[in-house]
Amino acid sequence: MPAIHLTSESFDKVIQSGQVVLVDFWASWCRPCQMMGPILDQLADDFKDRAIIAKLNADDCKEICSRYGITSIPTFKLFKNGVELDNAVGAVPKETLQNLVEKHL
Repeated sequence: MPAIHLTSESFDKVIQSGQVVLVDFWASWCRPCQMMGPILDQLADDFKDRAIIAKLNADDCKEICSRYGITSIPTFKLFKNGVELDNAVGAVPKETLQNLVEKHL
């Protein structure tokens, strides 16, 4: 099960869904972002019934990146009910993101 792809139109609805949502702010030209892609898909499968794992293309959604102070990618932000709970920056091990999600379930 791959991570879901968010757009400017779907972002707010998904992060306010009531579920824990991990969002990967990424770009296609970013090598560390490309390395994290398969890990996000694995996490989407691991958490399929407990959390939403999503990706937001930073180049396509600059206004959202500006709203959340995204200055480097990849950046991972964890939300629930529209509130940011946690974050991680850079290419991190799968376990780091797993622990981030688990902590807030």
